[in-house]
Amino acid sequence: MPFEAIFGAWVATGLTLFIFSFLYKDNPLFKLAEHLYVGVSVGYTIVKTYDTVLVHLIWKPIVDNHEWTLLIPVFVGMLMLTRYVPKAAWLSRYAFAFIVGVGSGLAIPRTISSFILKQIEDTVRPLVTLVPGEGLSFTWSVLNPASSLNTIIILVGVCSVLFYFFFSVEHTGPGKVVARTGVIFLMIGFGAAFGYTVMARMSLLIGRLSDLIQFSDASYGRPTLWLLLVTIGALIVLSRRERKAPDEEGQG
Repeated sequence: MPFEAIFGAWVATGLTLFIFSFLYKDNPLFKLAEHLYVGVSVGYTIVKTYDTVLVHLIWKPIVDNHEWTLLIPVFVGMLMLTRYVPKAAWLSRYAFAFIVGVGSGLAIPRTISSFILKQIEDTVRPLVTLVPGEGLSFTWSVLNPASSLNTIIILVGVCSVLFYFFFSVEHTGPGKVVARTGVIFLMIGFGAAFGYTVMARMSLLIGRLSDLIQFSDASYGRPTLWLLLVTIGALIVLSRRERKAPDEEGQG
């Protein structure tokens, strides 16, 4: 086993166990792993941004290919740095206004197309389809997103949810039933989104546990077992120190 792989296994195992120590309580081990993770992430982002943006997208195209038009975005970016100069901070407003304007111009059409027009398209889809030689056809397959049954479900869901947020009419009688139907669709949507988030977090947990099991092998030097004992021992020592500190203050 290469030394790099063994060293990486020990580091990954130690940081994983330090992070899991937060399940006991907030402690210096968790803070060490947290600060190290944030520091490494920021350092990697800075170096990657420097290599990708400054070197490959700005310096090389301008110096090697003489693409002088790139000086315009460079100038806009330099204006953003004037934010740190109090007397020239007003110049950064032009850069931020330009970026927000361009970003909005790019994001708004995509958002309207993805969330509004696509929703309208699925809502006004025909309930029945005309099949050549068979006439009108109504499909009952729930697994097919374009089926007639799913079209009805989408239509009822969209209309009931929109009616729930329509407060100009009191939700009584039939309106109450429609509003309650909208609430059911909202809860299904929120539950699906929450379930997707939980599944993503569980996949990360399964990945870390798989690594801990893998690194418990003798070929890696069993870092999972040894570092688990070290972590537990460190938590015991830290908890005893915290208990002694209030007692000494009380005696003093």
